[in-house]
Amino acid sequence: MCGRYAASRGPGDLAGIFEIEKWEPEETLAPDYNVAPTKEVYAVLDRPLKDADDPRPVRQLRTLKWGLVPSWSKTPEGGARMINARAETVHEKPSYKRAFSSRRCIIPADGYYEWVTAKAERDLEVEGKKKRPRKQPYFVLPADGSVFAMAGLYEFWRDKTLPDDHPQAWWVTCSVITTEAETTPLAVAPADGPYALADIHPRMPLMLTPDRWDSWLDPSRTDVEDLRSLLEAPPAGLMRAYPVSTAVSNVRNNGPELLTELEGPEEGTLF
Repeated sequence: MCGRYAASRGPGDLAGIFEIEKWEPEETLAPDYNVAPTKEVYAVLDRPLKDADDPRPVRQLRTLKWGLVPSWSKTPEGGARMINARAETVHEKPSYKRAFSSRRCIIPADGYYEWVTAKAERDLEVEGKKKRPRKQPYFVLPADGSVFAMAGLYEFWRDKTLPDDHPQAWWVTCSVITTEAETTPLAVAPADGPYALADIHPRMPLMLTPDRWDSWLDPSRTDVEDLRSLLEAPPAGLMRAYPVSTAVSNVRNNGPELLTELEGPEEGTLF
């Protein structure tokens, strides 16, 4: 799954990476090293500009809320639970299938956090000696330091309790697509493990390599079977993972120090 990630690149960097044509300076976000559900996040999408005479899609950098609210929802309450969509079923789930066919985006990140429960902690839980095992967080990122381009969906929701001209009348929300975690060796792995992403968690965000960006963002591609071919996992051996401080487990902590690589798991959280 993807429940927390880091995003430190600003609009200038992202504009160059994704060939952005349009972005609003007032939507600039501060670097965020502990992005959590319901936060405002950057998303790259291709869409005609509002009120423009030219109907062609324009590559835009937009600020969206993480946690998708389907257009047919009566309230936005369920958004915080809809942060991830499974690649295997995204084309058929009522909450996601419309967005999958026409409202796809890329959510740029440095990498994502995932937590693993140490074997010793798991054993204590099984024996009934510990109810809440301590989990060691790992940071997962492209081994070459490139942007982690997560496949995403976005949706519009109208708050009918507000007038049309109210700035919060429309919500634009998004979700990250996840897939099965790689079982092949990491490009760079900690000396004592984990050795594959599947050792950390059975799911991972679906990373899109640059050769798939244009196809994924193209709103003219609406055939479901055609789009499903874009949901293939990226080539193996592109990722690395390393342990980071358990400080990231508290969403109130936010700073570049959260990305500092530890020499090994913190005491009590050995892999």
